[in-house]
Amino acid sequence: MPSINVDRLRPGVFISLSAYGWMQHPFLLSQFCLSSDKQIQALREMGIKEVEWDPARSTAQPLPEPGAGTAPPPEPDFGHAALDAMQAEKRQRVDQARHQRENLARRERKFEQEAVAAGDIFRSLLARPQEAHNQARALVGRLVTSLVEADSMVIHLVNQKSREGGLAFHALNVMGLALMLGKALRLSYEEMSHLGLGALLHDIGKQEIPPRVLRSTQRTGPEEEFYRAHVGYGIKALSGLRELPVPVRNVVACHHECYDGSGFPNRLAGEKIPRLARIAALANRYDNLCNPFDLREAKTPAEALRQLFRSESARYDAQMLQLFIKALGVYPPGTFVALSNGDVGMVVETNPSDLLHPLVMLYDRDIPRSEALLINLSDTDLTVETALSPAKLPVETVEYLAPRGRLDYFVEGSSG
Repeated sequence: MPSINVDRLRPGVFISLSAYGWMQHPFLLSQFCLSSDKQIQALREMGIKEVEWDPARSTAQPLPEPGAGTAPPPEPDFGHAALDAMQAEKRQRVDQARHQRENLARRERKFEQEAVAAGDIFRSLLARPQEAHNQARALVGRLVTSLVEADSMVIHLVNQKSREGGLAFHALNVMGLALMLGKALRLSYEEMSHLGLGALLHDIGKQEIPPRVLRSTQRTGPEEEFYRAHVGYGIKALSGLRELPVPVRNVVACHHECYDGSGFPNRLAGEKIPRLARIAALANRYDNLCNPFDLREAKTPAEALRQLFRSESARYDAQMLQLFIKALGVYPPGTFVALSNGDVGMVVETNPSDLLHPLVMLYDRDIPRSEALLINLSDTDLTVETALSPAKLPVETVEYLAPRGRLDYFVEGSSG
């Protein structure tokens, strides 16, 4: 970027302070469009003589050079007022970001706790089926109550420590995503409870399948038959739960059936597939696209939704697919984005009242990741210019924003 004398600045000029380091100036962002004379006064008070500016992003031209037909602006006498105001505003925004990080950490701890609970359920299902059933209903009930009683919902990206998600994390993802869609479909409390329990238990039969078969991306015919048998093993594992409602069993039995009849094990089609199973099938496929066993094959959220819509839409209920995409938002959590000021970030949370302006974690090499800046775009004049592929970003940027490579979701109710 070219440099410009501070005396030529005016509101509307886009400047960059990246050369000074984020901690060395009072502004929240290092690249931004000047919006007030107070900001220019703060720059002068800092002793800055020149800054870089971007003509393409500016909405106003700089003031003319002194002597080019206009008198130089009089030197303002403002003391430290402008700088103090900017520093106070920055401290307030930093405190707000810290509070947001604490909220995200709380949700992540809760997700980890639920994953431990889910693992205990899966391990005890055969030996203590009734106890496992009670624990599963309690786990599902917490999330269903949160969603049913709320006006809307928040979908948050979980930064859990393990790169290996395992059955419990996949089950929680599918349960949360399925209930997200269930809320969008306005299911009753009972239907949500059945959907959540079925989604939680949908892959319980995979405990009988060797990891080598589960992880294989190119199964032989016999291996594929063995893999598909996890549906039958799942129903067998639930046989000790005599009080388990039929809709729950049907989610487990039919979560691989496809709307066009191409699924398994019974090649059901259309409305013959139970409604709750159709919901779980969609959530299951999305999570499998984002979190395959080989993370090198993982799709970004946008890529996964695009594949579902463009290449696989015949496999799913059209209304459900449209609502699923809408509920996840224009920029689903986990999406890398370029912002209008040139910064790069990753969406960590949807804004249920404004899907175009999510909560974004910004990459800034001057700020430790543990203190990464979180920006709610609805509180700024920033916008998302485009979604980015992590494969095209520097490695340090991707590792800063998404160190695990997995996408796990925590869904909870919101007051709107």
